Amino acid sequence: MIAHSHGRRDVRLIDVPCFGRPVRLVWRKRTWRCGEEKCTARSFTEQREDLAGPRALLTVRACWWAINQLRREHASVAGLARQLGTTWRTLWRSIEPLLEAMAVDPARFENVTSLGVDEHIWHHVSTRPIKDGGRGPKELTGMVDLSRDQEGRVRARLLDLVPGRSGKAYADWLEERGNAFRDGVKVAALDPFQGYKTAIDDKLEDAVAVVDAFHVVKLGTAAVDECRRRVQQETLGRRGRKGDPLYGIQKLLRAGAEKLTDKQWARFEKAIAARPDEHLQVWIAWSCAQQLRTAYRHPDPAEGRKIATKILDSFPTCPVPEMARLGRTLKRWKEAFLAYFETGRSNNGGTEAINGLIELHRRVARGFRNRENYRLRMLLIGGGLSHPHLK
Repeated sequence: MIAHSHGRRDVRLIDVPCFGRPVRLVWRKRTWRCGEEKCTARSFTEQREDLAGPRALLTVRACWWAINQLRREHASVAGLARQLGTTWRTLWRSIEPLLEAMAVDPARFENVTSLGVDEHIWHHVSTRPIKDGGRGPKELTGMVDLSRDQEGRVRARLLDLVPGRSGKAYADWLEERGNAFRDGVKVAALDPFQGYKTAIDDKLEDAVAVVDAFHVVKLGTAAVDECRRRVQQETLGRRGRKGDPLYGIQKLLRAGAEKLTDKQWARFEKAIAARPDEHLQVWIAWSCAQQLRTAYRHPDPAEGRKIATKILDSFPTCPVPEMARLGRTLKRWKEAFLAYFETGRSNNGGTEAINGLIELHRRVARGFRNRENYRLRMLLIGGGLSHPHLK
C-alpha cells in the first residue's frame, strides 16, 4: 500500500502543569491519503499511543501524573482538574479507563496468604437501589491482603469492595475468586461478626480464622464502661456527674494499668474507696479487662496463650454480669480468639489502616455519588492497583 501525505492537523492536548500553570501541548498530526482503489479508509492520521490515545484530550503523561497525585498526595479530582486547566468530567473520563484496566487484572489476587475483612459506610443518604436513582446499600465490605513480605512486615493492600455487610457478600466474593485463590489463603482475620466467620468456614476451609485483638480489647473496655454506668445508677439513682467518684475516673478506666501515673493511681484508689462495697464491681471489671491487655501484650505468645486460656475459664463465672457476658462471647469465639497466639500475632490492623485511608479520601472528595467510581478510587489509594507508571 502506498500512502501520500495529506498535510497536518493541529491537536491540542492537556499536559502536566509546569511552574504552577496549566500546559497545552500542540501535536501537529500528519495525515495520510491512500491511493489504492480497494482501500476502505482512504485517509488516516498519525497515531502515537505513548503520547495520547485516539480522541484523547489529555496526554498519557498527564493521565499518569493525575493518578499518582490521587494516590500519593491525597488530592481530589476537582483540585487536579483546576491545576490542569480542565473540568472534573474531562479528567475523570481520561483516567477511568486506566483504573479499570488495572482493576480487572487477575494478577492482583495472586500470592495472597493472609486475608482481612471489614465493613465501612460509604454514604449517608437514601439506600434506594441504583436502578431507581439511589446509591444502594450504605455499607461496603472490603477485603484486604495482609500477607507478610520476606522481612515479616505486613503491607496491607485493598483487594476489592462489594456492596452490603453480610456473610453472603463475603462468601460470594470468595466464590468468584476461584479455587486457586481460596486454597492459597492460610489466615483469615476478622472482627467478631458471625456473618464473616460463617463465610470463612464455608469458603476457606483450610484457613485459620483469627478474631482481631483490637476489637477484643475494645469489647473488654466497653464492658467496664457498662459496669461503671450500671453501678452509678444503682448507687446514685442517676447518671454520673462532675464530682461523682466513678464519673471522675471514667477515662482512667479505659487506660492500661502500665500507663497510669502515681497521681492517677491515687485518684483511682480514692474513687473505689469512696464506696468500697458497691465500687468493688468496677474494680473487678477493670482488672478483668487488664488481663485481656496482658495476654495480647505479653512478649511470649505461648505465655500469652496461657493467660488467654485462663480468661476463657474464669470470665464466664465472673460475679460481674458484664464480664460474665464477655466471657461467654469469648468462649463462642474460642478457636479464633486463641488463634492470635498461634499465627504470628495475625490481626486485622492492616484492614483498619486501609479504612483510615478510605475515610480520608472520602472527606477529601466531600462524598461520592457513584459506587463504581468510589471503588476505583479506593482501590487506587489502598494499593490494590499496580502498574509500572505508578510510583
